[in-house]
Amino acid sequence: MKPTRTFDLLDRYMLLFPDKKDVFAAKKDGSWVYHSAKDYNSIAHHFAYGLLQMGFEKGDKIITITNNRPEWNFVDMGMSMIGVIHVPVFTSMSCDEYKYIFEHSEAKMVIISDKRHFINIKPVCDSVSTIKHVCTFDKVENAANWTNIVLDGEKAGDKTIAETERIKSKIKEGEFASLIYTSGTTGQAKGVMLSHKNLVSNFLAAAEVFKLNKDDKFLSILPLCHVGGRMGNYQTQYSGASIYYAESMGTIAANLKEIKATGFDAVPRILEKIYDNVIAKGKSLKGMKKRIFFWAVDLGLKYEPFGQQSWLYYRKLKLADSLIFSKWREALGGNARIVGCGGASLQTRHERIFWAAGLKILNMYGLTETSPIITINRQDPPLCRLGSVGALIDGVEVRIADDGEVLCRGNNLMMGYYKDRGLTEKTIDSEGWFHTGDIGRIEDGVFLKITDRKKDIFKLSNGKFIAPQIIENRLKESPFIDQVMVTGEHQKFASALLVPNFNYLKNWCQSKSMSFNQSNNELICIAEVQDIFSREIENINNTLADSEKIFRYRLVADDWSPQSGELSPSMKLKRQVIEKKYSDLINRIYRRN
Repeated sequence: MKPTRTFDLLDRYMLLFPDKKDVFAAKKDGSWVYHSAKDYNSIAHHFAYGLLQMGFEKGDKIITITNNRPEWNFVDMGMSMIGVIHVPVFTSMSCDEYKYIFEHSEAKMVIISDKRHFINIKPVCDSVSTIKHVCTFDKVENAANWTNIVLDGEKAGDKTIAETERIKSKIKEGEFASLIYTSGTTGQAKGVMLSHKNLVSNFLAAAEVFKLNKDDKFLSILPLCHVGGRMGNYQTQYSGASIYYAESMGTIAANLKEIKATGFDAVPRILEKIYDNVIAKGKSLKGMKKRIFFWAVDLGLKYEPFGQQSWLYYRKLKLADSLIFSKWREALGGNARIVGCGGASLQTRHERIFWAAGLKILNMYGLTETSPIITINRQDPPLCRLGSVGALIDGVEVRIADDGEVLCRGNNLMMGYYKDRGLTEKTIDSEGWFHTGDIGRIEDGVFLKITDRKKDIFKLSNGKFIAPQIIENRLKESPFIDQVMVTGEHQKFASALLVPNFNYLKNWCQSKSMSFNQSNNELICIAEVQDIFSREIENINNTLADSEKIFRYRLVADDWSPQSGELSPSMKLKRQVIEKKYSDLINRIYRRN
């Protein structure tokens, strides 16, 4: 059976996988705890009954603020089947951001993951009049627990059960299912209204691409409050595969190895970190082992799939796989073969080398407003081209506007922005085309390539336009550079703020027998360090057009992250935040003109 509403996944489980013991798994006190299909179906229904008995009605909103865990699914489905709108929110927001979302959504309940977040967020909940209930997933002193709602639901009478079934039967695919606030890189968060049809059509299309089965194990890494993580969560359930939730960003490799996962989801930042860790280990090798390692890496960076390289290349690749790449897969559990990647720009070199190593990165493109997938690379020809974000999914159209902006319409397109008809009409034109804000082109009439964000492109004083993402990705190909932001609007030339890859840089210093203070601020001031970055920039500038060259740069010692505010929760640069934080540094760059 093919679902038309998100909660139809429960009926699918009971029809096709009723005896599945490990639908979900999460670590508790160091051990994996499993939840079966019957658990899922039962707890979700009891949660729905409990909400009805509390007085919740169709159209009411409940916010969840939590790490990834099986309980998220229980409450998600419980809300969905009685028409309550799920509002999943990131755990990394400020109190002001939470208050805005609480008030704007008019939520009646907030469910919080644990004690630490409860202590921080409960006072905000208390300040918002619409919020009548606050509870937690973990047991927290002086906090109501979500299981109380489930326990009350277990005692529900025939009237409540019948009412639940009545509501379920009347929910249509086009109805409002979830309100997702975009993290945004500028300005106030926007509430995106997604219907059952939006979400279901997207995860059905994704399931056709990923082709998982009931014997597969998938490690869930992206936050479930992120539309990409949620889509991956649903499509994996549709396939019958088991979902294991990563303990943290720091345990990804260990968790993959422990469960021998078939695949996982990621943003490019995660793949960058995996790649950097592998390269760092290669740097520590000696003699012939080191030479063989980097021979394999160089070979992998030239990878083309489906016989597009010479027979000699693939013969060498087979040897490289036996000697090097097989060990990469072993480090990730030995079974990983597929990764869904989106949310930001993926460096083509990472895409190529992971494919060469037997791990297919399915690069995709979309936005919260498109549920999210618009295009995705397939596992096989003819709808796969490395370096692109793939081909259209079913039920979606794309065209390129005269100014290069990517426009989209189809089953995946949102219902609109919550409480903002004006912005909705500004973003979706009279013909139903959604203006994504991204600049791109379609290659060979099939493959979409994104070049930059329309609002990020800036003009130099000489009239030349600069697309910063292209240059930033080129700069990040240097192993010395972790993060970068290119700037220079209305200036004579482009410049850059660079965050070094400090682990790599310290290893490099040690390999040169250099003594240095462990402080990052001290490290970036060392003359030899300045020299190596100058050489890296010079080498990269040789590959850029004159107007794109980085004439000046500054190293910064800070780690950019969502917690410190320079990155969005989906790891995109918050350019305005960075420009404000480093305004003095940027001004000094251009003061020398």
